[in-house]
Amino acid sequence: MRHALFDFDGTLSLLRAGWQQVMESYFCDTLAAAVPTTPRCEHVQVCREFITRLTGQQTIFQALELEQHIRAAGATPLPAHQYKAEFLRRLHASIDHRLEALRVGRLPPTDFLIPGSVELLQALGAAQITCYLASGTDLANVIEETELLGLTPFFSDDEGGAPRIHGALEDYHNFSKRMVIEQIIADNGLSGPELVAFGDGFVEIEETRRVGGIAVAIASREDRGSGCDPWKARRLRQVGANLLVNDWRDPADLLRQLGIS
Repeated sequence: MRHALFDFDGTLSLLRAGWQQVMESYFCDTLAAAVPTTPRCEHVQVCREFITRLTGQQTIFQALELEQHIRAAGATPLPAHQYKAEFLRRLHASIDHRLEALRVGRLPPTDFLIPGSVELLQALGAAQITCYLASGTDLANVIEETELLGLTPFFSDDEGGAPRIHGALEDYHNFSKRMVIEQIIADNGLSGPELVAFGDGFVEIEETRRVGGIAVAIASREDRGSGCDPWKARRLRQVGANLLVNDWRDPADLLRQLGIS
């Protein structure tokens, strides 16, 4: 293995822990207002399914799906970008205190990292494996949050080039994890098994397996940073993860399993 791709939220970062609950609450409220005759429990089921299925993709795709459901129900939706903007406003209202705590040094980055994240990245660097970051979160936010967590050097060259960090763009057609994976393979002349991906979302696992790469899934409990999320674990196995862990507490053993020394 020569190159490694990381997801961000839920894989390394806990800064946005709780985003699913914020999105589900807002989207269900929106659906209920548009289609008040449908029981709320049905709205919850619909929203939870597509929010989870699209985890790892750009946020706009979940907003587009909400727009489609409202239109299919015979109501008139807002443009998807407005749903995304309102979700982000609500999310930041609930997480900005975490970002501020890091900015002023009130709390250490380890409070908002999946256990073992730094040690895993250090071990990969020592093995001369080039690491990349790709997130469905907007690029500017990914760059800032990576810096606040002290992770930027792991995705940067010593020569001072642009960090190998990718995130959602305003023109969402110009970014996807599939595009990032294909670019890494093309730029470096890789065969599939020379690429390993680490993530808690279906997208990076499916896309890595599609090109013959090795997919390491993490069934992280984002509410407390450690332990196993059984629902995540079940779905990540279903999409073909080669390895499944709860966190990164034992990077040496994980690298041994991957054949990295």
